[in-house]
Amino acid sequence: MSAPYGKVAPRLVRTAVSADGTRLHVEEYGPADGPAVVLSHGWTCSTLFWAPVVRQLSADHRLIAYDQRGHGRSAPPATRAGYCTDALADDLQAVLEATVPDGERAVLVGHSMGGMTVMAASGREPVRARTAAALLASTGSGRLLGATEVLPPRISAKRLRRAVHRALLVSRMPLGPVTPLSRAALKYGVLAAGSTPEQVDFAARIIHACRPRHRAAWGRMLTVLDLDAELAALRAPTAVLVGTADKLTPRVHARGMAAALPNCVGLTELPGLGHMTPIEGAPAVAAAIRTLVAEYLEAGTKEPAGTTSGPETATVEEKSA
Repeated sequence: MSAPYGKVAPRLVRTAVSADGTRLHVEEYGPADGPAVVLSHGWTCSTLFWAPVVRQLSADHRLIAYDQRGHGRSAPPATRAGYCTDALADDLQAVLEATVPDGERAVLVGHSMGGMTVMAASGREPVRARTAAALLASTGSGRLLGATEVLPPRISAKRLRRAVHRALLVSRMPLGPVTPLSRAALKYGVLAAGSTPEQVDFAARIIHACRPRHRAAWGRMLTVLDLDAELAALRAPTAVLVGTADKLTPRVHARGMAAALPNCVGLTELPGLGHMTPIEGAPAVAAAIRTLVAEYLEAGTKEPAGTTSGPETATVEEKSA
């Protein structure tokens, strides 16, 4: 697959070990002495998901990406109990402790379930001490079934909407090979109508590689997600980003998180983009990361944690990479 959607060769590959012994695949890109950015991907994805953003930033940032447990080359949990937000928080803490030395900090970037990971870890002191700022992209802190718009909003039967959305999340049906039909379904569900064939192919390649058993187990976790308390405990300067055509975590989530965060430093809505913002709008996501690095990592935190004057909403005119 051609750039910007082909795999980027990492500078370093390592393994981090989580609290329950789960082994996590970690990749690093860019200069070892660059400002550190930790990338946490979403449900059914892998480190490959970040390739378009890595290409935007790797010249002058140290990028640390890891496979969530049960995804990519990371091991799955040993038991069903390991599919939970506490385990996601354990994993992020393990990656940070393995890659960001004591006394140093990073910008944390989480997309979808990766954003939930950042929220889940908000109360961990080793995570707080290593966090300069955070970006929550295309994510939510709870109530996913009721707000999801894969089933069109004009269908007003709430029980039907919740049932259909739950069935999609917990399905163990193998996705099989990528076909024109599966690409069309994927584009409808997770990307925007204006996404390019190359973007759809790239997303399909990643999502179809996720093993059905692990996909369904994490899907069950998403059906009961409740991270409102953890969101309120995220004291680091935090920006929120969402595509206006996101069906999985629509703008209602982004706006609610921006209002609830104790130190929200901006809400960006990307016109016409779907759920896969780092694929569909890599330049805009990279720009948001650069801003956080410049303001809170390279220059130091400008606002004391826990203070905010309310989020400023920006609408960015975005073109495909």
